[in-house]
Amino acid sequence: MILIFGSINMDLIASVAAIPRPGETVLSPGYRTLFGGKGANQAVAAARVSQGPVAMAGRVGRDAFGTACIDNLRDNGVVTDLVTTGDAPTGCAFIVVDAKGENAITVASGANAAVVAADVPALFETSDMVALMQMEVPFIEALAVASRIKTVGGRVIWNFAPVPADFTRDELVKLLAATDIFVVNEHEARAASRLLGLDTHDIEQAASFIADEGQTICVVTAGADGAIACHPDGTSERAAALPVRPVDTTGAGDTFVGILGAELAANGTLQNALELACAGASLACLASGAQSGMPTRRELESAIPSA
Repeated sequence: MILIFGSINMDLIASVAAIPRPGETVLSPGYRTLFGGKGANQAVAAARVSQGPVAMAGRVGRDAFGTACIDNLRDNGVVTDLVTTGDAPTGCAFIVVDAKGENAITVASGANAAVVAADVPALFETSDMVALMQMEVPFIEALAVASRIKTVGGRVIWNFAPVPADFTRDELVKLLAATDIFVVNEHEARAASRLLGLDTHDIEQAASFIADEGQTICVVTAGADGAIACHPDGTSERAAALPVRPVDTTGAGDTFVGILGAELAANGTLQNALELACAGASLACLASGAQSGMPTRRELESAIPSA
């Protein structure tokens, strides 16, 4: 089974010619509402390609957005028994996408800030579990779930995004100790490396340092340049992205993490999981919105016949 412990949001998206600079106002012809939240995104990405059950643990508000978000998860094949409701409103993300497909995102956490480890009962913590974590719910609660799953022999994939501004070295050390695979983009890799004591612009050097310091596998995603996985023993694996012209990169990273988790849960090799995750993330860039372009198993197999 795959368990995603994380955020559930409704995304409000506006297209602009250029992302506004500080103090600048830009106009957009309109906006769209789409489903999002890093946790929910990763759950949908995993469910669309998974060969086994995918469960989401999170929280939404008692509002129309919350009801719609739960329905959307179910429609995508995600088990929602562990999604609870509370008094805080459903989380929202405000996203602007420029003409090149790049984005800037502001997240209002809402109900996501009330997610607790107790939402995951012990019966879900098994040795065959692959759990996906992110940084949009309280860290202490995510750490508790990750630590319990590690204790029973399950595997934890932690996507260090978004990086909290006040995160400490001690917190990162605890996170890495509860993690089997640490997934970051280039900016997050540099941030994590700096927290651990190495300030470098060399992404591979940063990944190797994190892997060695944390004694875990560090995977760095690099957009069109694919991804690299660095192991504590100094070895590494690489995978290439598909050559695509992106429409919207929102959700590409979550697609990568979801597919990575799904393939590892199916006992695939890390190399194969990296290749499929890179391909899936590339395909996700071909449609607007975080979840709209996430590929199904059939679409992924069409893009990579050996999948």
